[in-house]
Amino acid sequence: MSGAASTLAKRHAIKYLDQDFEALRRQCLSSGQLFSDPEFPAAPKSLGFEELGPNSPKARGVQWKRPGELCSEPKFITGGATRTDICQGDLGDCWLMAAIASLTLNQDILARVIHPEQSFTKGYAGIFHFQLWQYGQWVDVVIDDKLPTKDGELLFVHSAERSEFWSALLEKAYAKVNGSYEALKGGSATEGFEDFTGGIGERYQLSKAPSNLFNIMKQSLSRGSLLSTAISGTAYEKESVTEEQLVKRHAYSIVGAEEVHVGGRLVQLVRLRNPWGHKEWKGAWSDKSKEWDQVAPHVKAKLNHCADDGEFWMAYSDFRERYSKVEICNLIPETPSSSHVGKWDRWEFEAGQPERLEKLLGSCGSDAERRSQAETDWT
Repeated sequence: MSGAASTLAKRHAIKYLDQDFEALRRQCLSSGQLFSDPEFPAAPKSLGFEELGPNSPKARGVQWKRPGELCSEPKFITGGATRTDICQGDLGDCWLMAAIASLTLNQDILARVIHPEQSFTKGYAGIFHFQLWQYGQWVDVVIDDKLPTKDGELLFVHSAERSEFWSALLEKAYAKVNGSYEALKGGSATEGFEDFTGGIGERYQLSKAPSNLFNIMKQSLSRGSLLSTAISGTAYEKESVTEEQLVKRHAYSIVGAEEVHVGGRLVQLVRLRNPWGHKEWKGAWSDKSKEWDQVAPHVKAKLNHCADDGEFWMAYSDFRERYSKVEICNLIPETPSSSHVGKWDRWEFEAGQPERLEKLLGSCGSDAERRSQAETDWT
């Protein structure tokens, strides 16, 4: 954890449900027993209340297992926490996966949330903790490491590395503060962004977006803001796949915005991530498209990573035609980022856009309002 993040964590975080991580871990190490969380037990009620409720078909056969029961040498983080560590499981929380994937782009914020020094070796007692922003304050959330599985596989979020568990444990902590895993089904990526950063969210309808939205997105990414997008659709089109391999009513992370020179002109590109970890756009500027042949080799080598990992580039013009909304979570002074801690940055709004500040400050509604909006537009 960076010095700024660590200082803020000690100064502001309160113990969620009065559970003290260090005291509980000491008790477990002293007794020689692994921690079992009485506040969020490995039991049917923690899974859900309807589709994942007790005796429901989806809940049948679920076994709660610790990482050490799933692989021989579990790791909290392997080779650094990256967005490829987040693969959506059998739960409709793509909005949360998009938020977590974007979170990995800012290592200071990530360190505030996930405490990367935790491990399954030194000081291991079956207990982990994460920090989340809840109702205007940072809270330290304790969990045990019993995770829901079926047939020996994690049921919900998992890493591409079978031995890595930070993303699955973070999802469990988020489920705990929301009451159950099923409570995470359906939501807005901005809700996750704000809970991970304490930042302020704003939303743009792409059909009415300002002409300089690409520059806004690019500048926001450079400042450490978190971005997501989705394609609207009817209730019957939820997570339906188009002929171009885009998924409707499904949250994507926006992880890049770049301009490349092609034939004497600049082309604006955006990079998106599907939290499924696969299913990518197949049109212009996709991984193996002919457009990359027109780009300077050193630029192509930097940008055009070809893999079936859920990430892809597309032209900003194609993006605006196909996607419906962009959500941006802007960081605030308390957010543990080297350029934001302890002061307000001087925001330079582009010409003709004074209304952006009003939109940014007026975008925070109640949890109920945000969930209602998410059910309408994003799930």
